[in-house]
Amino acid sequence: MFDFLGDYDILGAFWTTIQLAVLSAVGSLIWGTILAGMRVSPVPIMRGFGTAYVNVVRNTPLTVIIFFCSIGLSSTLAFNLAPENSPTFIIDNGFRLAVLGFVAYTSTFVCESLRSGINTVPVGQAEAARALGLSFSQVLRIIVLPQAFRSVIAPLASVLIALIKNTTVASVIGVAEASLLMAEMIENESDAIILVFSVFALGFVLLTLPVGLLLGWVAKKVAVKR
Repeated sequence: MFDFLGDYDILGAFWTTIQLAVLSAVGSLIWGTILAGMRVSPVPIMRGFGTAYVNVVRNTPLTVIIFFCSIGLSSTLAFNLAPENSPTFIIDNGFRLAVLGFVAYTSTFVCESLRSGINTVPVGQAEAARALGLSFSQVLRIIVLPQAFRSVIAPLASVLIALIKNTTVASVIGVAEASLLMAEMIENESDAIILVFSVFALGFVLLTLPVGLLLGWVAKKVAVKR
């Protein structure tokens, strides 16, 4: 009944999914933090850019963003993220463009989660720090963001879980992650469709459930008590 599973590299496909999720999560956290800083910046042009970026990208379907990265950037504008003379150019370039698309999209949700955390920090703390002579960036980096991160770990966990599941969209540009292999298996093993679905559903549950439990526990441990 399960013999056909040995004919496919299921672990390899899920390893690609994990790599996509981890790299995209790191990039989203960095870019999302910068965007959150822009959103609360006293400089109007930075605040305007951050607001426009979040509102436009967050409301654009992820599939459109991934297609744009592949067709718009790579095929049309010749913006590639892998050496063109590399024998693995197509695979590497597709993977990196998918990460770029996930970072561009997911960072907007990270930004809004962080901004809600920034709003929980009492204004008096920032005012006191400014009165001591700290600049805006120093106040944000030293006083506000550490407290904001502690208060939004649970929302960020939800964003990370959504990102892991969203990696399935990368299959539309041919990235060999789990859902692309699932589509291939459904096509070849039409008499075991329920089993194929179950295997991949179980795989994603095993990826997302520990993340939710771990970050939920961390959120309780480091929650800011006011």
